[in-house]
Amino acid sequence: MKIMVMKIAILPGDGIGPEILVQSLKVLKAISLKFGHKFLIYKGLIGAESIKKKGLPITKETINLCKSSDTILLGAVGDPLYDNDPTRNIRPEQGLLELRKKLCLYCNMRPIKTYNKLLKVAPIKQAVIKNVNFVIFRELTSGIYFGNKWRSKYEAYDICTYNKHIIKKIAMKAFETARKRKKKITLVDKANVLETSRLWRETVKEIAQENQDIKVDYIFIDNASMQIVLQPRQFDILLTDNMFGDILSDEASVLVGSLGLLPSVSFGNHYSLYEPVHGSFTQAKGKNIANPLGSIISVSLMLENFGFQKESFLINRAVTESINLGITTKDINTKNPCTTSAVGDFLFSSILNKRKRRIR
Repeated sequence: MKIMVMKIAILPGDGIGPEILVQSLKVLKAISLKFGHKFLIYKGLIGAESIKKKGLPITKETINLCKSSDTILLGAVGDPLYDNDPTRNIRPEQGLLELRKKLCLYCNMRPIKTYNKLLKVAPIKQAVIKNVNFVIFRELTSGIYFGNKWRSKYEAYDICTYNKHIIKKIAMKAFETARKRKKKITLVDKANVLETSRLWRETVKEIAQENQDIKVDYIFIDNASMQIVLQPRQFDILLTDNMFGDILSDEASVLVGSLGLLPSVSFGNHYSLYEPVHGSFTQAKGKNIANPLGSIISVSLMLENFGFQKESFLINRAVTESINLGITTKDINTKNPCTTSAVGDFLFSSILNKRKRRIR
């Protein structure tokens, strides 16, 4: 059996970020004990916590730590203190944006998968969401989030910029993945209005001509946002830009039952970052009620992408078991919820085949 030694930079960040990462580290410890792998954990600052301690949303020290690590686990970034004050020039989210840019994390993959046990939890008809399984490919280093910005007292602008190289890069990643799945891609854009979307569509059509084994559809963002809740099973890979991908992935959480269940991975040429889709959810900070499964499934994705399929499978099986047994937090189990730490403890025991009684 191949033994892995992996250096992991963990960035707990803000709000519930530190709490959920503790549970992810429990899962990694269980995998380490079962398979003999060594996970070398190094902690860095990001977001509001970094601003408080260092005066910056991310420091060179943290960026260098990430660059010297095999991969990165992120908790969450964001603080209402900054959201509610538009005059602040330094914001927690700038740390994550800079990290993505410095590490060239151009491709964000967000799997959307429903669980049979949770079909009743979602506010959409069970017949519509059963067996949903698609992936959102979101471009992560360009677009309106990174364009020039300006404002005066009465005016403001945010420039959305894309170039063909960036679009082709993530599109090729989507085509590679499509070939391993159902060989179907849906490009989401607003090509009837936006020049950037027209460039996206032109570029993807060129790539599709050279990859005719992949079926490619094109849909406007407004229609896509409707179709996700009307007929989500029609999708397999949704390819889109930075802002549209951000919005659609949050919308898609409604299908699953909770934003707390969604994992994600951001790829670059040399680096990768794994994080749950949910934000910092500061209202739940310190209450031991946050759902850690999005973060834990992100760990499963990490192991799978590093070639450790069996380890990833065991985590996924433990997660499914926890959902089926109702050992989950109150966002998906309002009647008899477990705490954040209890969910982590159960998964630890499940992976090691040491089933414990239900802890609350």
